[in-house]
Amino acid sequence: MKKDKKEKKVKKVKKVKTVSPEKLERKQRRKASIKRTLKEMPLLILGATLTAVSAKSIYDPAGLVTGGVTGLSIIVKSVGSRYYGLDIPLWMGSLIFNVPIFLYAIKQCGIKHVIRTAFVWAVLTAELYFLPDMSFIPDNLLLVSIYGSILMGIGSGMLLSARATSGGSDMLGEAMHRTLRSVSVGRLIQVIDGLIVALGLITFGIEHTLYAIISVYIMGRVIDLYLHKGKSAKMATIISEKNDEIAQEIMTSLDRGVTGLYGSGMYTGKDKRVLLCICSNKDLVEIKDIVKKHDPKAFFVVGNVDEAMGEGFLEEWY
Repeated sequence: MKKDKKEKKVKKVKKVKTVSPEKLERKQRRKASIKRTLKEMPLLILGATLTAVSAKSIYDPAGLVTGGVTGLSIIVKSVGSRYYGLDIPLWMGSLIFNVPIFLYAIKQCGIKHVIRTAFVWAVLTAELYFLPDMSFIPDNLLLVSIYGSILMGIGSGMLLSARATSGGSDMLGEAMHRTLRSVSVGRLIQVIDGLIVALGLITFGIEHTLYAIISVYIMGRVIDLYLHKGKSAKMATIISEKNDEIAQEIMTSLDRGVTGLYGSGMYTGKDKRVLLCICSNKDLVEIKDIVKKHDPKAFFVVGNVDEAMGEGFLEEWY
């Protein structure tokens, strides 16, 4: 009887479930993704807000078309009001044009690929609806093209840094690339935006279109500056007979790392060590002085680095 009771007790003991390393890693990745999304949510909302303000309160009153669904909505609003007496607000144009684009993108790329952009588009459409009809810069196309592009460039940069866009031509170009593999995404977006700017030329005239081209250029530069903020650096390449002395002083006095690469002079046929150092603009001046001090005949090349991430630079990866 005692043995039977012991056996029953043994049977009642629950088995401990073991979690495979793959499942644990997936769970951790999911948690990290949710945490990052929540962290980036204010950035997505602020980026959408800046884009909505620049579209509704700067570009739309001036009739400046810079491409994208927002530009197409500005054209439709102007044509509807001018020729048909229809008031088609920007939010409605955004809704009408973006819905089919999103459906097409979901079909081509999958729902997970467009979920962030769908959230941004929903915020942007709501803000286009609720923002009051007003013009920040009346009757000055030059100021409109400059400040509108700066505001929209910052907003777009925020969205891109959080792995999203405002939808429209960006998403359409990416979805079309799944079918037209021979054409790059960038080229497809350029073609779509070019067609919309051409429609703007027909609707608003040559002067507005020329200012729109200025705006597109400035916007691109602002986006690049925003995305590369705090990440740019200089790359110094040094070929010298005094490599050891130069490298040692750079490492000790500037606290910068130096990498020795092995190369061969094709003219002399001699093997040489090439020093490579990634540094800031401030450090570059001192590195030049160090090289000049040890070897005035050294070969010194400086290049621009768009992004430098890691120890000594931007240590949080994006």
